[in-house]
Amino acid sequence: MDRLDIKLNEYFPGKVVRKDLLHEIKQTVNVPSFVLEFLLSRYCASDDPDEIEEGKKAVLQTIEKNYVKPDESNKAQALVEQKKRHKFIDKIHVKYVEREKRYWAEMENFGSKRIAINPQFYQKNEKLLESGIWAEVTLAYNEVQEDDYAFYVEDLRPIQIARFDAEKLFEGRKGFTTDEWIDVLIRSIGINPDWLATRSRSIKGDKDGMRLKYHILARFIPLVQNNYNSIELGGRSTGKSYFYSEFSPYSTLLSGGQASTATLLYNNQRKQVGAVGFWDNVAFDEVANMKIKDADTIQIMKDYMANGRFSRGQEVTGQASFVFVGNFDLNIPSIVNSYDHDLLATLPKAFDFAVIDRFYNYIPGWEIPKIDDSAYNNNYGMISDYLSEILHYLFDHNSNYLPVLNKYLKVGDNVEGRDSRALQKTVLGFLKLIYPVGEPTPEEFDDIVAYALEGRRRVKEQLNKRKPDEEYARINMSYVNKDGKKVVVWCPESKDSMATQDPRKTGDVEIAEEPQAPAARPTQAINISAEENPVENLQPSTPAENDIVSEAITDNGPKPKTLSIRYGDTGYSYDKLFAEYLEGAKSIELQEPYLSHGYQLQNLTRFAETIAKIGDCKKITLTTKMGDTIDDTKRIQDGLEQLKAALQDIDIDFEFTFSDLIHARYIITDNGWNISLDRGLHIYQNIGRNFYLMGYYDLDLRPCLETKIVYTKVD
Repeated sequence: MDRLDIKLNEYFPGKVVRKDLLHEIKQTVNVPSFVLEFLLSRYCASDDPDEIEEGKKAVLQTIEKNYVKPDESNKAQALVEQKKRHKFIDKIHVKYVEREKRYWAEMENFGSKRIAINPQFYQKNEKLLESGIWAEVTLAYNEVQEDDYAFYVEDLRPIQIARFDAEKLFEGRKGFTTDEWIDVLIRSIGINPDWLATRSRSIKGDKDGMRLKYHILARFIPLVQNNYNSIELGGRSTGKSYFYSEFSPYSTLLSGGQASTATLLYNNQRKQVGAVGFWDNVAFDEVANMKIKDADTIQIMKDYMANGRFSRGQEVTGQASFVFVGNFDLNIPSIVNSYDHDLLATLPKAFDFAVIDRFYNYIPGWEIPKIDDSAYNNNYGMISDYLSEILHYLFDHNSNYLPVLNKYLKVGDNVEGRDSRALQKTVLGFLKLIYPVGEPTPEEFDDIVAYALEGRRRVKEQLNKRKPDEEYARINMSYVNKDGKKVVVWCPESKDSMATQDPRKTGDVEIAEEPQAPAARPTQAINISAEENPVENLQPSTPAENDIVSEAITDNGPKPKTLSIRYGDTGYSYDKLFAEYLEGAKSIELQEPYLSHGYQLQNLTRFAETIAKIGDCKKITLTTKMGDTIDDTKRIQDGLEQLKAALQDIDIDFEFTFSDLIHARYIITDNGWNISLDRGLHIYQNIGRNFYLMGYYDLDLRPCLETKIVYTKVD
């Protein structure tokens, strides 16, 4: 153990773990880091090598026996039925079902949304009613045939810390210098701070080796500062996505940038606040591919990013921060020296000036090196769950740190409205993170302000390059340092670039739709080959890839036709058959008489999934027949009620009625299409329960029955 290891164990006993053990086991199992660290702290709390080896075996055995893999939910349920009880490690949360007037537990990987739970468990652990918690849950099998549930919670022990003591944090922090505490934070997310410092010194002007450390600390800010908007674009394998998905149960990562108004902001059907009401931070991964297919979402996002509230029939408030992360594969010198392109060139086109202006900080991810084996911390660090509780506590507390901010912060020239807000929030985040107790020295405070102002300047420089007028031209922002002097802050990548510091203001300079030969410039030409300057080879992005769209409108559009499908044909999934005709439809009416068999309800669900993926529909109306018996009708009704609840979660209203008079099968949309279905939705051959047969999962590969579908355009 080195000196910092000794101090960590002294000031935070029971709250630290050897991070090399985490890396070692993480390579063999796909389990959240804070779950692994919980088990490591239980079984490997020793310095004895033999005891540690035995502890590692115990951790792996526990995971193998108790951790539920997402694709083994059926096996896990069968295990409980056969053994009558079993202990699992899984994420569990509790929902109140209004129509039943009772609470049900749901386990994420176990795959059941209808688990009975005693009130004592969620009364002791209120997080169960919020975003849920990871826990050791003993499930028992209910053998009472008359009951409407199969499983119940017999015991529950949270893996996450049940109670956080801020005073112990404050006392522990006093035992560390500023540099030591920064290294503690970086060690705690599994990175070796010495590795960062060595590489940071290779950056021009960073003699202290702190620049890369500040980049990593900046990733923490959305986790300690509410309603904070940040962006990081850079190379692959630098840990930006991993950071927001692994280290805190209060942060969520939306993969591929996919979101809807209902899931992200507000569900009108359920009258429920979305993710912004349940998470401290929402991170959007792969922001270049961001797809939000609700026309209102981008405008509502602007309102929320500006002031933490928006109107959705009623005023809704939230505290969650937004982080946008993505890859940036273009050559940085080429970009900053280009009059036509900027460092936000990979963002979706729908991210207009208003969205970009709401970014408080732009982390230059291209400066952060790839994380390799030499980057990992092999010493002690805080257990991720304890670290996440520290961050969550700081997220909810501003009052202790505002006096320090007001005491030291003095802005200079060109710091305008949103610039000032961005600067204050970024500095406040650093104060919380590095100085949860105490104050920085004047020199340390100047370093924080300079870094914060640089991050905001990077945002403003891109706005200035894009906008043809002078709205964002005042990019030379300054602050007043400890000596009372105004200091202008620059971005190192663009300081000497005329194209960035004084862009031509003769028109719209957003990224071009077609590659164009570079025009003559008023400054010295930059001789860059096509290979050296990948910007010149940029191809225009298609709306389906990059735009946030409300209606899918194509030049050709779908045409009326009659489609004859022969027996045994393949390649006719619901997506292929219907998607282009359903795009733009807000209301869809389906008449499908026959839903009495399980596979028929599955077909209906698959059709609903096609509608949901398109993202335009707000209402589905179904007319079907009752079953042959009372039990059949009840089974159909139960299935439709479950589908209704699932669709409500994504803000789609689903209504169904029964009629014994119907026979025809069709789809009618409010965008002008009438689709006649010869066999209804049930066009596929029955291949039984042969899980390994091609077409069992992918309907494009499923052989069809003979049928005819007629697509008619209605004025």
